[in-house]
Amino acid sequence: MEKELRVGIGCDSHPLVSGRRLILGGVDIPYDKGLSGWSDADVATHAIIDALCGAADLGDIGTLFPSQEPEYKDISSLVLLSKTGELLKTKGLRVVNIDVTIIAQSPKLSPFIPEMRKRIGQALGIDSTQVTIKATTTNGLGFIGRGEGIAAQSVALITTIS
Repeated sequence: MEKELRVGIGCDSHPLVSGRRLILGGVDIPYDKGLSGWSDADVATHAIIDALCGAADLGDIGTLFPSQEPEYKDISSLVLLSKTGELLKTKGLRVVNIDVTIIAQSPKLSPFIPEMRKRIGQALGIDSTQVTIKATTTNGLGFIGRGEGIAAQSVALITTIS
C-alpha cells in the first residue's frame, strides 16, 4: 500500500488578561499577563491540535475537547495534544512535521522556542526537529499590536503508518 500524505491548517487566538500565566508551546513564559481561556489557553498548541485534526479528519479542537467541559478546565494543552496524537495512531497515522507561527507583540519569545519544540515533540512522541516554531509581531497593528491578545497559526503534515 502506498503511503498517503495529508496536510492540515490550524489557527487560534485568545485575549491577554491579568491574573493568568502565559503558556505558549507548553512553556510558562514570564510575563505580566496570560491568555484567557477554559484550558491553559495555549494558542500555539491549540493551533497544532486543529492542524492535526484537519489533516486526520478529526473535526477540530472544540469537537474533541469541548470548552466548558469540567475535565478540561485549566488543563495543560500538552495533555490535549498528546490525546490528539493517540487518536492519530488509532487511525493509522503519524506526524511527519509541524510548523507553527506565534503572533505576539510582546514578550520576546525566541529564548523559549527550543523548549517549546522539545515539549511539543514529547507530547506527540516525535523528535523536536519535526517541530518548527517561529515568532513574529504585527508591527503594532490590530489587537495583537495593541497587546490585547496573541494568536498562532500552524500547518501539520501527517502520513499513514506503513
